[in-house]
Amino acid sequence: MQIEQDIARIAPNLVKISVMNKNEVSINIKQLLIDTLSLEISVEELADDSLLLGDIPELDSMAIVSIITALEESFGFVADDDDLSAEVFESVETLTLFVIERMSV
Repeated sequence: MQIEQDIARIAPNLVKISVMNKNEVSINIKQLLIDTLSLEISVEELADDSLLLGDIPELDSMAIVSIITALEESFGFVADDDDLSAEVFESVETLTLFVIERMSV
């Protein structure tokens, strides 16, 4: 009990993330993409297999930096530069899997 309280105090995002399933992570990432890129669509309109790089004009190099920063803050991880590639931003699904992998480290 004390350990859980300490974790909640020190890293509140980790407590929230530990109970999130893949679908919830995906929904959060979709909303983050919509907000960061100022897209005028709903979460429901952004499918897991929606392509990102090359299909969303707003997704440029500056937007990628903003998205990575927002993902790190929202999900409580730090992405190494070596981990970031075009494949990570291929689709919502690949981005979701990237985040889930980083959360479990």
